[in-house]
Amino acid sequence: MSADFPTYAPSEEHELLRSSVRELAEAKIAPFAAEVDEESRFPQEALDALVAGDLHAVHVPESYGGAGADALATVVVIEEVARVCASSSLIPAVNKLGTVPVLLAGSEGLKERFLGPVARGEAMFSYALSEAEAGSDAAGMKTRAVREGDGWVLNGTKMWITNAGVSRFYTVMAVTDPSAGARGISAFVVDSEQDAGVSFGPKERKLGIKGSPTRQVVLEGVRVPADRMIGAEGTGFKTALATLDHTRITIAAQALGIAQGALDFAVGYVKQRRQFGKAIADFQGVQFMLADMAMRLEGARQLTYHAAVKSERAMAGERVPDLTFVSSACKALASDVAMDVTTDAVQLLGGYGYTRDFPVERMMRDAKITQIYEGTNQIQRMVMARQLLK
Repeated sequence: MSADFPTYAPSEEHELLRSSVRELAEAKIAPFAAEVDEESRFPQEALDALVAGDLHAVHVPESYGGAGADALATVVVIEEVARVCASSSLIPAVNKLGTVPVLLAGSEGLKERFLGPVARGEAMFSYALSEAEAGSDAAGMKTRAVREGDGWVLNGTKMWITNAGVSRFYTVMAVTDPSAGARGISAFVVDSEQDAGVSFGPKERKLGIKGSPTRQVVLEGVRVPADRMIGAEGTGFKTALATLDHTRITIAAQALGIAQGALDFAVGYVKQRRQFGKAIADFQGVQFMLADMAMRLEGARQLTYHAAVKSERAMAGERVPDLTFVSSACKALASDVAMDVTTDAVQLLGGYGYTRDFPVERMMRDAKITQIYEGTNQIQRMVMARQLLK
């Protein structure tokens, strides 16, 4: 066998990274996870710890002041943070989501101007695609950008924007040519501190990920210079879809972490909990549940790591024809597994699992969103089927 056969197994460096992130997450993030959820407040402790450890946006290339971590390393970071707090894992995940359009299609000037502050932890970067009437049908958006002199004026309301109001920068998709359908959509960088007319709706009252604010981004006569367009006019929707090919993998990573946290807690619990004179871990029914949870989780993890390596190759400029399929597949599989594993973890804890005294009910609530955002799992199955049939 050739010594240079392809691999997606984590390297020694990836495993060292995992150990350091897990140590940081357990020491600096986990102690606040329940409080963050209970109070529906932003996990500032997590942001501070991640920035101090240079783990808040590890994907930013070294040439723009970042750590230059590969896609698999980014997955490991998100996975390990999500293992203790799903809300906190959206800090590195959404920083990647917001900046990938700039990395894929932005000018060198845009990259230099906006990636540096993110890499230094001075600003966060969110992604504004969805609208109230344009969720799964994102091409049906109504937000408009009209050319005016040497700039563009944006008007519209974006919905379901993760970390809105905390992030400073936003990748905003807007219609520049209403007659051209999806080909009439363009992408822009909006700076909420510098651009007049940007405001935010109230925080959504959510089932899970309560520490990550989800709000409307309202654009009222927001004027941005022409050089803030990401890529050429009319290429915004293409950039949006290409972005999701890379960032669905980060949602899979989040789902893996949530599921791993629930499994780890359940394993510890069943070893300690005694019924009928022995630990419930000794009962075969419990053992089979744990085996199925771990088996499905590991399968989802391997597919996610496989997709991450393909994402890295694509970001490096290589043509990767099956990236769309594998990124949709890992996102759908990992999120379905996370929902199943967390539900089983609650079951294994019995009545205690249903209380807020234990973390698995929070993990179960947090897992649900991974089946919904960045494309529902029904949409992922449509994407996969189209790839198979085209």
